[in-house]
Amino acid sequence: MSTIRLFSTLAVRLALDAGVLDGFTAATGHAIATIYDPTNVLLRRIEDGDLPDVMIGVSPQLRDLADAGVLDESSLADIARVGAGIAASPGTSTLPSIATVEHLKAALLGARSVAYSQTGASGVYFASLLAKLGIADAVNDRATIVEKGFTAEAVLDGRADLAVQQLSELRFVPEARLVGALPDTAQHYTVFAAATGIAARDGAASRALVDHLSSPAARERYRTAGLEAID
Repeated sequence: MSTIRLFSTLAVRLALDAGVLDGFTAATGHAIATIYDPTNVLLRRIEDGDLPDVMIGVSPQLRDLADAGVLDESSLADIARVGAGIAASPGTSTLPSIATVEHLKAALLGARSVAYSQTGASGVYFASLLAKLGIADAVNDRATIVEKGFTAEAVLDGRADLAVQQLSELRFVPEARLVGALPDTAQHYTVFAAATGIAARDGAASRALVDHLSSPAARERYRTAGLEAID
């Protein structure tokens, strides 16, 4: 049986680790070696010549890779989407309201420090949102920038009061208190897709994994992990 090298965005890790990948291995016998990183970090690995058998990442970026001949366009499948949210320190006695944009601005400006990632899809969007709200300088002057990984870890060790990331990534750190999703008028959904690599070592096994990632069983895992499945 094959070992499939999977590059995956962090946003779906909770679902993959909670049974999606084990289910595939149990059904097929194929092992999976997974590298988890933000999509932009995975793109740098690919630029350096490290090619995956299967990749899960932000849908438009995967389509660009297909156009560039790195991924098999015929295998591309959107599998889930998720919005961004905010988590707070476990010791927070009263969670801030983020029900409206004005409440969100007040919460961000009132925090000692806000943690976000500049390499993940949610962090890139959040940086643009701060500029749109006119509070970029005020928040960034005391922000905690996380190179990669789960930003909610910064509220556990005291580096920040609030953490911003995809809701599914915030749920990966259950000790943090989930404040909630960004308000509708400030929300941004990221769609994730899966595809096989053109240079996949076992094309049939890799395609089977992509099919599994779109299966009803996988979609149920996505929902449980805080993602919205794409049927």
